[in-house]
Amino acid sequence: MNNCLKCRALVISLLILNVFQVSVASVVSTGDFNKDFFVMWAPDHVNTSSNGRERSLKLDQVSGSGFASTQMFLFGQIDMQIKLVPGNSAGTVLAYYLASDQPNRDEIDFEFLGNLSGQPYIVQTNIYVDGFDNREERIYLWFDPTEDFHTYSILWNLHQIVFMIDSIPIRLYRNHADKGVAYPRWQPMSIKTSLWNGDSWATRGGLDKIDWSKSPFIASFKNYTIDACVWKGNPRFCRADSSANWWNKRSFSTLTRVQNRWFKWVRKYHMVYDYCQDNQRFQNNLPKECFLPKY
Repeated sequence: MNNCLKCRALVISLLILNVFQVSVASVVSTGDFNKDFFVMWAPDHVNTSSNGRERSLKLDQVSGSGFASTQMFLFGQIDMQIKLVPGNSAGTVLAYYLASDQPNRDEIDFEFLGNLSGQPYIVQTNIYVDGFDNREERIYLWFDPTEDFHTYSILWNLHQIVFMIDSIPIRLYRNHADKGVAYPRWQPMSIKTSLWNGDSWATRGGLDKIDWSKSPFIASFKNYTIDACVWKGNPRFCRADSSANWWNKRSFSTLTRVQNRWFKWVRKYHMVYDYCQDNQRFQNNLPKECFLPKY
C-alpha cells in the first residue's frame, strides 16, 4: 500500500513538474533593452535611453552596429516598434530578424532597404531553413516609416510564419513539411537587429550608393514585446499545446477573415517582388511551396 501511494505521489509530482515547465516556457519581455538584449556589434554606435526603454543604432563610415536577445526562443510572437533611417538612406540596410546561429541556420528576416529621398521604402522578407534561403519577397510601404514608429511583428508557430506591420499581414509562409517543404521547426532562434552598409545590392540593385555626407544614419527602436517559448534544451515544451504556448493553438493556424483581406490588399497593391513568380531565376523550376496554398 505504501509503495502504491509513493508511486502515485511520484506520478503526481512529475505531472506538476511538467505543467510547471510548460507554464514557464512563455516569457513576456521586460521592455528594458539592457535586460533583454546585449550589444553584439560596435557598442559606441549603440545608444540606449537612461530607463532602457529606447535604443538606436548608428551607421557611419567607421562601422555599423547591432544588438541581440539574451535568450533564444522556439515559436512565439515578437513585436518591435521601429523608426527607420530618414532622408537619403540609399544603400543602408536595417535588419530585424530571428536567427539560429548554426552552420545550417534557420532565419526569419525583415530587411528594410534604404531609399533615395522621396522614394518609397522597400521591405524585404526572407526565410532560411537548414541554411538555404532564396525565398525573398519585397513590398513598398504605404506610409513614411521615418516619420514615426511603426510595429513590425513576426508570428512563428507550428502552423505558419506571419510577417506583420501594424498588425497587417504582409507575408505568410505555411508549414508544408508534410509535403516535403522545408520549415523552421527545430532550431531555437535569437532576436537580432543590425544596421549596415549594403550598397552593393540594397537600392536599385546596387546602383545607388551610400552618400556618406549624409551620415550618421540612425534607426530607432522602442516598445518591443517578446511573447515566446524560451529555449530550455527540449523542443517538446515549446511544441506543446498549452495555455502558455497560445501561438500553437488551432486558432492561429490561419489568418482571420479580416487579416486575409488585408493580406490580399498588400499583395495586390504593394508587392514588388515574389520569388514564386520568378521563373527566370529558377529556370522554370519554382520551389515546391509556390504551388501549395499560402493561406
